[in-house]
Amino acid sequence: MKDVVIIGGGLAGLSAAWRLRHWDLQVLEADSKRVGGRIRSEQHGQYVMNWGGHMFAGAGSSSAELVAETGTRWAAIPGSLQGMAMNGKFLSTGLIQTYPFRIPMTTKDRVSLLKVGARLGVDVLRYKQAARRRSGETPEVRQQRIFNFEDERTFADYIGEATDTAKDFYCSVAMRSAADPDVLSAGAGIGYFNLIWNIGQGLGNYIVGGAATLTETIAQSIRDRVELGAVVNEVVQNRDHVVVHYTQDGTDHEVKARTAVLATPASITQKVAVNLRPELRDALGQIKYGPHVAGAFLTNEQQPMPYDGTYGIATPNRSFTVALNQGNLTRGRETTRQPGGSMMTFSPASLGYKLWDLPEKEIVDIYLNDLDQIFPGFADIVTDARVEKFEFGSPFCFPGRHKLQPELTRPSERVFLAGDFLGTFYTDTAVSSGFTAAQGAASVLATARQTAGA
Repeated sequence: MKDVVIIGGGLAGLSAAWRLRHWDLQVLEADSKRVGGRIRSEQHGQYVMNWGGHMFAGAGSSSAELVAETGTRWAAIPGSLQGMAMNGKFLSTGLIQTYPFRIPMTTKDRVSLLKVGARLGVDVLRYKQAARRRSGETPEVRQQRIFNFEDERTFADYIGEATDTAKDFYCSVAMRSAADPDVLSAGAGIGYFNLIWNIGQGLGNYIVGGAATLTETIAQSIRDRVELGAVVNEVVQNRDHVVVHYTQDGTDHEVKARTAVLATPASITQKVAVNLRPELRDALGQIKYGPHVAGAFLTNEQQPMPYDGTYGIATPNRSFTVALNQGNLTRGRETTRQPGGSMMTFSPASLGYKLWDLPEKEIVDIYLNDLDQIFPGFADIVTDARVEKFEFGSPFCFPGRHKLQPELTRPSERVFLAGDFLGTFYTDTAVSSGFTAAQGAASVLATARQTAGA
């Protein structure tokens, strides 16, 4: 009998596996080719093509612990996250508060935009206070307070009767959380502006060589205990062990373990964990995800580009909500600007659904057309372009989400949950929930070992 079986080889599952690597464990990953889940990147020379999670929390975070323990190199993201391309104008420098005066629009739109911005600025400060770590409190208490923040209405309700241009300006940023404004909670939308406007205090770091460097480093440390193409069908929790049934290469398998970590999207966890307590299964069934469609582009330009020095560029009224200048990660380590670059485009929520069923070439063409309109001549410098789709792109907070959290975090006997749906800190929630699940499993295993030796 195994000590622990981990279902899901994404960032959460691998974080749990790292902390449990000295126990007798087995990792079951449904993907037949790779681990990492929504962490997906490739190194090409000095540049990285990235399609998935790419920003990590810094000092004092679970991500910082994992990076240090695994010996992975990381650094602060260089450049600005406050770029914007709207109405034929690209802005990346100067105070973001001046953008409404510099982007072409009517006086009515400008006034509307400024009114929303003034209110949002105040509420970002309120959010920042709510999210602040407080002495003596547990991470669970802090997370519950964040979920509670402005959780009774949608971001669309919060924006109110703004003009369409003002809505475009703000909603394209909020949609990066993988939901449209009419279903996203107001607090989640405000929280995303807090992330962008206070980048050094949030997800402000990147993994050198691409985010997959981190997940593959962990996987290599337990390589002989990772089963790819293992599709879990059922997890049954018994009094003193857990039974996992899975299919691999057309053959049914069964593995027994003293504990299990379920690090799969909430709906899959609900489906396979057949005898979790009813209240927990109900809570899992209410978690909502938005899709991600992402494009990655390698370029061969020989001269500086207008987006050098800018990492994140909001793009209202395009096929993607944001363009992420992955080449800027290389720019930050250069003394002289080298040829080439890398760009990522990201289409969440309704934008992702519009592209979902289209063939890759058509999506690439749509992306290139938009990029070429923002940066004329961009399509001519692209040497490689590929698209990835993630059905469970990101969980998002909807009005009333805070009510589910107590049940989702209530301790279990032998099956422990992990995943970014358990919090609001994206990649850091994946890591921290993996650590928490690992701690729960290790406590059960340590108790069993002590009891057996008594």
